[in-house]
Amino acid sequence: MLTHPQIWRALDALAAHHGTSPSGLAKLAGMDPTTFNKSKRGGGNGKLRWPSTENLAKVLTATGASLEDFVALVSDSGAVRTRMVPLIGMAQAGAAGFFDDSGFPAGSGWEDITFPEITAENFYALEIAGESMLPVYRDGDRILVSP
Repeated sequence: MLTHPQIWRALDALAAHHGTSPSGLAKLAGMDPTTFNKSKRGGGNGKLRWPSTENLAKVLTATGASLEDFVALVSDSGAVRTRMVPLIGMAQAGAAGFFDDSGFPAGSGWEDITFPEITAENFYALEIAGESMLPVYRDGDRILVSP
């Protein structure tokens, strides 16, 4: 399970790795410099605030870090267990014969991607193609599906 302090420590570590502060990291990613300030990590009512996945994606893009790199920073030990996940294009996902009766990929020929280990037994990744799912998903986004 991910914790609030782990995520923020990882962002702070990513900033330090790039020789900057959390504010500098936000600026590097094209965001408001106060986005990752410590004062914005929790509300006045005690409710914790998490960085958005969009902001994390911007930071990873700006720094050239991969999701695996970030997850390694989240982990206390730095070692993260991963597993291979089938990556299916949306065009393939809509075609008959590519899934079994349970909704899981059938056959072979899928590209596999590395993903941090999670507790779900069966899941796969879909890569979004085109703009039909805007504004939620963009062309090239990858989503995890567990039927």
